[in-house]
Amino acid sequence: MTKKEEQALKKQEKLRLELLRLDGMREYERRYEGRTVCGIDEAGRGPLAGPVVAAAVILPSDCRILYLNDSKKLTARRRELLYDEIMEKAVSVGVGVVSHERIDEINILQATYEAMRQAVSKLTPAPEVLLNDAVRIPGLEQEQVPIIKGDAKSLSIAAASVIAKVTRDRMMEVMDLKYPGYGFASNKGYGSAAHIAALKSLGPCEIHRRTFIRNFVEAGNFVEADTGDGQ
Repeated sequence: MTKKEEQALKKQEKLRLELLRLDGMREYERRYEGRTVCGIDEAGRGPLAGPVVAAAVILPSDCRILYLNDSKKLTARRRELLYDEIMEKAVSVGVGVVSHERIDEINILQATYEAMRQAVSKLTPAPEVLLNDAVRIPGLEQEQVPIIKGDAKSLSIAAASVIAKVTRDRMMEVMDLKYPGYGFASNKGYGSAAHIAALKSLGPCEIHRRTFIRNFVEAGNFVEADTGDGQ
């Protein structure tokens, strides 16, 4: 066997294993075949700054998206590629965004539920079954199926995890330009050592979650954004 033939066989085997993995991630979707199923997931529950974002995704029953997985297991480049493919192939995608102010007002759990309800409400057609990553969302009438570590077990939830993560990351990259010094483009608002050091040095900016940063700074004196207009 030549080296080229050996490489071709390895490539075929890799594809076979990937297709088996994807087929295993369709277990929950197969249970509800014939009904409109969506996967739901969120990004941004833990950061010190920025919104929480939820996504809801309905995939076609025959949808095949290679290497789709829990967004946390993917590189940023892979997530970006998968985001485009999901948006192209999905029946419907809904995204919900709840601000840092709202998070401070009603707490992160309730804000996450609110973002999820927003995301579901934007789907067409309306889903009949909701596959959720571990949670049961109050205020929705559809049948709900909470799945522990669902973003690694369901293709629909994995797709939602990628959409939510990429959407929020892009928002935080824009915030990095508006609020320089905190490293939002790299830390996405999470409490990295450099972010906490900047928070203590510069004080909080407008998009920091006040209820999340009490251990790092004293209340008051939120930094205004430098808009670059000289004012």
